Amino acid sequence: MNPRQRLTRGTALGALSVILLAACGGGSTSTTGASNAGSGAGADGKVTLKVNFWGDFGLKDLVTKYEAEHPTVKVQLNAGDYNAQHEALQKSLIAGKGAPDIAAIDADFVVQFRGQSDKFANLLDLGAGEYESKYLAWKWKDTLSADGKNQMGVGTDVGGLAMCYRTDLFKAANLPTDRDQVSALWPTWAQFAEVGKKYTAATGKPFVDAASNVMNPVLRQQKVGYFDSDNKLLMDGGPKAAWDIAARFIADKTSANLVSFTPEWNAAFKSGKFATLACPAWMQAYIKTQDPAGAGKWDIAAVPGGSGNWGGSFWTIPKQSTHSKEAWEFIKWALAPEQQISIFKSVGNLPSQPALYTDPALLDFKNPYFSNAPVGKIFTEAAKKLEPQYSGKKSGPVRVAVEAVLTQVQQGKLTPEAGWEQAKKEAEKAAK
Repeated sequence: MNPRQRLTRGTALGALSVILLAACGGGSTSTTGASNAGSGAGADGKVTLKVNFWGDFGLKDLVTKYEAEHPTVKVQLNAGDYNAQHEALQKSLIAGKGAPDIAAIDADFVVQFRGQSDKFANLLDLGAGEYESKYLAWKWKDTLSADGKNQMGVGTDVGGLAMCYRTDLFKAANLPTDRDQVSALWPTWAQFAEVGKKYTAATGKPFVDAASNVMNPVLRQQKVGYFDSDNKLLMDGGPKAAWDIAARFIADKTSANLVSFTPEWNAAFKSGKFATLACPAWMQAYIKTQDPAGAGKWDIAAVPGGSGNWGGSFWTIPKQSTHSKEAWEFIKWALAPEQQISIFKSVGNLPSQPALYTDPALLDFKNPYFSNAPVGKIFTEAAKKLEPQYSGKKSGPVRVAVEAVLTQVQQGKLTPEAGWEQAKKEAEKAAK
């Protein structure tokens, strides 16, 4: 999940690439990392595993099942803000205390934490080697040391991209509603922008929710993102191309100029303020949560430009945990096909294990909320086409900084040209 994601709130943090989904969880919940160190067995003789993550990893209902199967273990889910969870983990690693037993790490932060692999349990010592052949090769390598001797994480999900859209709003604009016909409207982002102009001209309403939610998937499709494999910041490559496309929606007045995961953005799902939304697999659950009465109105088409990956996370076990064996047992259980498929069906998080892509329970799954879209086929095909993009040590902070400036452009405080110059300056600061 990550995913998720990755969406920031507010002016300081800016747009849709830094919070993923609204916080949720099962068992006990906490804010972002206060007093989350592992503890010994309690008075009842049970071991408590503290699990830190953000958004919805599909664990809430599964925890009850796990605890029933493992009566000596209690799982405490600590859901929090995306940025704050990563910041809290970093602080606890530096302090040498306060880390949870299991910590989720997003793809945009994995390089940063991989450089501190000595502060995490080597999962190869716990038996993770058996999973290597089960994972997408690039996903396995994302958390593996250069010498292949230390594996500090295992993938939870990948965020293959699609495009969610409102069929009722498309019909009102005299646009096709069939998902195959809709996909044919926009093989490229330029064509997607033209469809947006037609839609807005016909309805007087914005076509997309936010320019930042255009920039993010476009950037994900570039060969090189913010950093090259030498961790050199390259703003005038992929980021500039993505910025220019996103800015077009602001200039065309086809963007609702919302900030993701704010109350205004959430309310816009119900009100129909926008008609399309870039949709990694994990976004399915969020849309359904925000617009529960929208079943049958939403559908899923192909994303312009082919595929791309937005999100995807990893489970890690900080060395501070005194329950690494129990933590690994829980992770293994969560990675089993039954749980992985259950998570996909409930929240949309697509497994990182391609062997599951041929399992009929996943491959043939259709989401009734999204007009029975064959999401199993849509997102597994997207995942198969993925070409991984290198994520630098500071990709997360740089993205936050850039999208915060793009939000200022959406708000009319900066022109796209002036905004880009400011974005480069802010990115350079964040990359230090």
